[in-house]
Amino acid sequence: MGLSKTIWATPSEYLAKEEPENPVLFFSPATLQATARRFLDGFPGLVTYAVKSNPDEMVIANLVAAGIRGFDVASIFEIDLIRRVAPGAAMHYNNPVRSRGEIAEAVELGVRSFSVDSRSELAKLVELVPAGSEISVRFKLPVAGAAYDFGAKFGATSELATELLAMVAQAGLVPSLTFHPGTQCTDPMAWDAYLRAAAEIAHRADVRIARLNVGGGFPAHRLIDVAPEVETIFDLIDRVTGEAFGEDRPALICEPGRGLVAESFTLATRVRAIRDDAHVFLNDGVYGGLAELPLIGIIDRTEVRDAHGQRRDGAPRGRIVFGPTCDSVDRLPGELALPGDMEEGDFVVFHGMGAYSTATVTRFNGFGVLDIATVMRLTD
Repeated sequence: MGLSKTIWATPSEYLAKEEPENPVLFFSPATLQATARRFLDGFPGLVTYAVKSNPDEMVIANLVAAGIRGFDVASIFEIDLIRRVAPGAAMHYNNPVRSRGEIAEAVELGVRSFSVDSRSELAKLVELVPAGSEISVRFKLPVAGAAYDFGAKFGATSELATELLAMVAQAGLVPSLTFHPGTQCTDPMAWDAYLRAAAEIAHRADVRIARLNVGGGFPAHRLIDVAPEVETIFDLIDRVTGEAFGEDRPALICEPGRGLVAESFTLATRVRAIRDDAHVFLNDGVYGGLAELPLIGIIDRTEVRDAHGQRRDGAPRGRIVFGPTCDSVDRLPGELALPGDMEEGDFVVFHGMGAYSTATVTRFNGFGVLDIATVMRLTD
């Protein structure tokens, strides 16, 4: 991936001037910082960024400039990255399964907050982390409302979480709780259920928790007709925490990734071919910047521009869209409504593409080169 050193006004200006053959991710620092301030102003606690969603140094630097002071890290690579780009920032190592070597290295690098969801992993932490470290017990519930369920891999049952929380307190470490309602969670009531369950777990364990991490899951704007209102989620979290915990209310943390970074990037792909006026073939697909679409659904916030950067406005038609690789899996889910007057060489532009695009792109079949250009704004 290459970052342009020129700052462009808009993606359409770049497309008209450069006529790129590779897919291009357009990054708007102003949009990222505005989104960060929205979280900082609205969330009733500490806002941390889930580095895995987009670990580009320019993203980290702009979040720090906006006021983000904490990061959810899931690997030694991410810990090193934050130590270099955001020295002094808080780091929460919330990947619940780590080797002893990874724990020891994280401790050496200054990490003092870890999550856990099993007895075996807690035993390793008790053995290796210094006194005063925070251990957040991660639990899961059978709650719907998200694009996919993070509880399929991580999270203790409420019963096990109660046991683990008591063990953390008995070990003399700082007891906390954490959960993740699932990615792209559009139903605020998922947080309601988790918050009340957290209070019940703490009560049964007879432990006053120091902090409660309400996870990520904050939705990005993926569909034209569904504009997320994160302030509604913030207000619910604040109210329900007070109702559930009362005088034992813990400090709150959130760890958005997608919700913070998605809106600050737009992806421009180019039409390689339109097969028999039916199937559209792009120069990027599910092995590249569009990797998430088969997992959590289509993004319909799209526009089509001709080779001169002008918007196509023909009547929309449902099209099957394929990526460039010689693999039948490389297809976007369902159909995408695209202008009927589009032509080979046009650009199909996807908005809201900052999360899990650069982080998961592959070079399968020799494709996967993503250029990055900085823009003042993402729309004309």
